Amino acid sequence: MLLAASDTVWHQWLAVALAIPTILAVIIVAIAYLRKVVMPRYPRR
Repeated sequence: MLLAASDTVWHQWLAVALAIPTILAVIIVAIAYLRKVVMPRYPRR
C-alpha cells in the first residue's frame, strides 16, 4: 500500500501531454476555417 502511494502518477502527465496538442489543434483548425471560408466572403477593398 505504501509503495503504491509513492509511485509517480504517470497518467496525469500523459493527460497533459495529450491535452496541450489537442487544444492547439482545435485553435489551428479554427484559424484555418476562418482564413479559408469566412475571409473570402468579406474581401478586402
